[in-house]
Amino acid sequence: MDKRRVWETVRPYVMILPAMIGIVLFVIYPVIYLVKLSFYKYNLMNKDKSKFIGTDNFTQIFSREDFYSALTNTVIYTVGVVVLTMLLSLIIAVWLNKKTRFNAVVQAGIFTPHIISIVSVALVWMWLMEPSHGMLNFLLKTFGLPPSPWLQSSSTAMVSIIIVSVWQNIGYYTLIMVAALQSIPPSIYEAAALDNGSKFKVFYKITLPMISPQLFFILIIMTIGSFKVFDTVKIMTGGGPNNATTTLVYYIYEFRTNSIGYASATGVVLMAIIALLTFVYFRLLAKKVHYQ
Repeated sequence: MDKRRVWETVRPYVMILPAMIGIVLFVIYPVIYLVKLSFYKYNLMNKDKSKFIGTDNFTQIFSREDFYSALTNTVIYTVGVVVLTMLLSLIIAVWLNKKTRFNAVVQAGIFTPHIISIVSVALVWMWLMEPSHGMLNFLLKTFGLPPSPWLQSSSTAMVSIIIVSVWQNIGYYTLIMVAALQSIPPSIYEAAALDNGSKFKVFYKITLPMISPQLFFILIIMTIGSFKVFDTVKIMTGGGPNNATTTLVYYIYEFRTNSIGYASATGVVLMAIIALLTFVYFRLLAKKVHYQ
């Protein structure tokens, strides 16, 4: 009897042990090692030549203009992707809210880009944005509009990257919002109709508060993901032209071989920025989230 009681006590811990081991090995240990490397001038070829330099890497980070340029690009990308994706996803979700066969087909169609490899997506969009014979410039010319250099100009490259990211992610977040909208009890809308509430007022006072947990989740996840963007930038622009699309993660990538300590310190700064943003989100917005 005692053995059974002991087993019942330790069984939950035994069940989560494999997951905890994975978290320790692949999350906690790499983070600790990253912080450790940030205090070293690390020699990748000869570890014996590596030396402890304290906070010199962090001092160097905040004294370099290219770091602030990469940070600015990352903020612009994050704001553009988060705002456009959430706004368009919400509009499309409201449109697709009714359960019809046509809407089911549309939902499957807009979700497809999310499951396609980012390499394939980037290559297709690079072809579409080709200045001389790309499909997008052909359409602009057809409607009498001037062609755009898209990825070839520092003034339009970031916008082009944002367009690609929004296009790929919009279907996934639309489905989350559709599921949230369909979970709202119809009786609430029936009560609002009896009070002769306008559509805008019903949407603002009822719909948005009822789906606020999903909106808050999407905001957090998209902000973190946008700050860590790398693959789209690497494939489509390589950080150019003139570093116009160099984001923080790509900035770290450029120092991966000749300055591991500096790259690690930049990674720690990025981690701190994301943690601070998450804290601010929870501090300012968590109380406004309505849970049923």
